[in-house]
Amino acid sequence: MAERASLKETATPAGSHTGRNPASEAAWELTVEQREIRDLAKRFADERIAPKAAEWDREHHFPRELYTEMGELGLMGVCVPEAYDGAGADYLAYALVLEELSRADASVGVTLAVHLGAGMLPILNWGTEQQKQRYVPPLARGDEICAFALTEPEAGSDAASLRARAVDGRITGTKQWITNGSYASTITVFAREPDGGISAFLVRSDAAGFAVTREEEKMGLNASSTADLVFDDTAGERLGPGGAGMRIALSTLDGGRIGIAAQAVGIAQAALELATGYAKERHAFGGPIGRFQAIQQKLAEMQTEIEAARALVWRAARLKVAGRPHTVEGAQAKLFASRVARTQTGEALQILGGYGYTKEFPAERYYRDAKVTEIYEGTSEIQRLVIARALLGEAAQA
Repeated sequence: MAERASLKETATPAGSHTGRNPASEAAWELTVEQREIRDLAKRFADERIAPKAAEWDREHHFPRELYTEMGELGLMGVCVPEAYDGAGADYLAYALVLEELSRADASVGVTLAVHLGAGMLPILNWGTEQQKQRYVPPLARGDEICAFALTEPEAGSDAASLRARAVDGRITGTKQWITNGSYASTITVFAREPDGGISAFLVRSDAAGFAVTREEEKMGLNASSTADLVFDDTAGERLGPGGAGMRIALSTLDGGRIGIAAQAVGIAQAALELATGYAKERHAFGGPIGRFQAIQQKLAEMQTEIEAARALVWRAARLKVAGRPHTVEGAQAKLFASRVARTQTGEALQILGGYGYTKEFPAERYYRDAKVTEIYEGTSEIQRLVIARALLGEAAQA
């Protein structure tokens, strides 16, 4: 961290305008550090991401240089301990960063979410000290990017049915829809060992037998990488105990869902800000359309639901910071925030009318980007199962 500007040194003044309801922040009492980190992320998003987001989306461009800049600011390792070249902030600060980046471009948000939340944190939580020292610092600095390879063509929601095999640490199989897959240097790969147990392995992208076979064409998130990977007798280094792969994967997803919920809040917030500004400036029938109660009702519902989603995200993040169980709370945050993102980006598009359906405004991009938050890191149906099983206990298994 010594050679990089610290988060505090580069942050905008605490309390600067963020388009939020100030009362909600007072109620939740963000710390000074959390506000500074959020304000830094907001400023970076406004200055470096938002002006380019439409171009990156149109050209399907992965802005690799952006992540180097983010690393220099400490954002690529925001909740990684300083001992491993991270910024040493907490998980709520990380969620705040994800929201701000996703408000500018959800593709950037998901790249960071997988790089840090799904990529680095399992190494910090399950790796040996030698592994932490070797793998984490270049990732936290933004010199390298990380990926998390669990999903396979026939193992999505039913992750335990994966078919990739590992014999003496050498992996053979395929992985599908891997975020950051084309650009990752370190990949956490899950594979089944000869005894039937599933283990986690760290694989380097320059390892023999590893290849990226396809970059996916997607409905949205076009500035992120979603790739298919193949492993052909590829050497991997075990992460955590043998047979602990599903524990590692599920515990990682528990936290990862909070990050995706924060991403969804950021998308919805961007839609609200766009729709509010448009309602003030667009004139029809002799005045701004914001004077019509139909528009006011939509905007009021948008802001209320976004604030509620944000509160769920913050609650789940605080539980994680405290080391308390957060499986259900993370599922609730993701279930609700993703639905808010999908529905309220649609409402924003409706407020913009014909303009919303064109690429002249970003409403259609927000709408496209929002949908996947109901799918990845566990579909909304899976989140409902998690919540219901915790509520019903053994009765849910009868």
